[in-house]
Amino acid sequence: MDTFGDPAVWLPFVFASLMGLSILIYVVLDGFDLGVGVLFPFANEDEKDRMIASIGPFWDANETWLVLAIGLLLVAFPTAHGEILTSLYLPVALMLIGLILRGVAFEFRVKAPAAYKTLWNNAFFVGSLITSLCQGFMLGMYVMGLDYTLGHVLFAIVTAVFLTVGYSFIGATWIIHKTDEHLQRKAVAWAKGGIWGLVLGIAAISLATPFVSARIFDKWFTFPDALYLAPFPIASGMLVVSLWVMLRRMPFVDDRKSWLPFAAATGLWVTAFSGMAYSFYPYVVPEKITIYEAASAPESLFIILIGTCIVLPTIIGYTVLAYYIFRGKATELTYD
Repeated sequence: MDTFGDPAVWLPFVFASLMGLSILIYVVLDGFDLGVGVLFPFANEDEKDRMIASIGPFWDANETWLVLAIGLLLVAFPTAHGEILTSLYLPVALMLIGLILRGVAFEFRVKAPAAYKTLWNNAFFVGSLITSLCQGFMLGMYVMGLDYTLGHVLFAIVTAVFLTVGYSFIGATWIIHKTDEHLQRKAVAWAKGGIWGLVLGIAAISLATPFVSARIFDKWFTFPDALYLAPFPIASGMLVVSLWVMLRRMPFVDDRKSWLPFAAATGLWVTAFSGMAYSFYPYVVPEKITIYEAASAPESLFIILIGTCIVLPTIIGYTVLAYYIFRGKATELTYD
C-alpha cells in the first residue's frame, strides 16, 4: 500500500474522501437547519415563521448528503458499515425518529389550525433536538472507538450537548444572514452564546483524541507529523477571534456582509473536521479497521465510482442552484 498506482490503494482513499466530504457538507448544511429548530423556544410566533422561511427551500435537500454518506459507507466499506451501525444502532434509530418528527412537523405547522400550531412548533423543536443530540452522541462514541464503557458514554453525552449547541450557533449565523432588524439582532445574541459551546466541544474532542491511541498521540506530538496538524488549530483560533469580533460589531451598516459570520462558522467546522480526519486516517473504525481492510473489491469500487461521478455532480448542481435561486432575505410566510 505504498503506491497510489494500485487500485486497491487509491480507490479506498477516493471513497473515504468522498464519504468524508459528504459528512462535512451534511454537518454544515443540515447543521444550520437543525440549529434553527433548536433555537425555536427562544423565538416568538412571528419570528418562528421567519426562521422556517429561511430554511424552507433547503432543509430537505440538505439531508441528501447524509443519505449519500451512509450509502457510500455501505457500498464502499461494508465491513465498517456493519461495525459502526451495529454499535450505534440505538442512537441511529432515535435520530431517524427525530428526523421523521421534524419533517412531519415542518409540513404540518404551515397548514395546521391556529390552535394546533404550537403543538407542531414544539414537535419541530423536539425532533431537531433529538437529532442533534443523537448525532453528538454518535460522534463521541466514534471518537472513543465505539466501545461502551461508563467513561466513554459520559464523554459521548458531553459531546452530544456541545454538538447541539454548535448546531444552534451555526443556525444563529444563518438567521443573521437570512433575516434583518429585530430577529437579526436576536440571532446575534444567540450566536454570541452559542459560539462558546462550539469552542468547548471542539476543545473536548481535541483533548480526548490524542489519548484514544498511541498512534494518534504520536501523530499529534512528534516531529514532523505535528507540523501537518498545526495549521488546523491555528486556523480555528483565528476564525474564533474573527467571529467574536464580527458578532460584537453586528449588525453591520452594510447588511450585504451579513453572510460573513456564517462563512466563518463554516470554516470553523471545516478545520475541526479536517483535524479529526487527519488524526484518524487511515482508520474508518478507530484503531480497529482501516479503509483498506474494510473496502470492497477494487472491481466493485470502480463500477461504483462511475455511478458516483454521475450522482455527485447532480447533487452538487441542484444544491448550488437552490441556494442561488433562494438567495436574499427570508420573507414572512403567507397562509392560504
